[in-house]
Amino acid sequence: MELTREDLVEAKRQIDSTLHKLRETVKTFKAKENAERYKSQITLAKRRIKAFEVANWLIENELEK
Repeated sequence: MELTREDLVEAKRQIDSTLHKLRETVKTFKAKENAERYKSQITLAKRRIKAFEVANWLIENELEK
């Protein structure tokens, strides 16, 4: 798959936006009165955050080439 620099920059921008939203979601769930009730949602959001961080790292490395 051939990607342009613009494709990578836009993908990174979208990932950064999604990461921000996911981090806010985790904060919201943790702040709930009964946070233990949202444990599975918090775990899922944290796993997604990690996956997007990996994708971001790969994009950044590709952009530095």
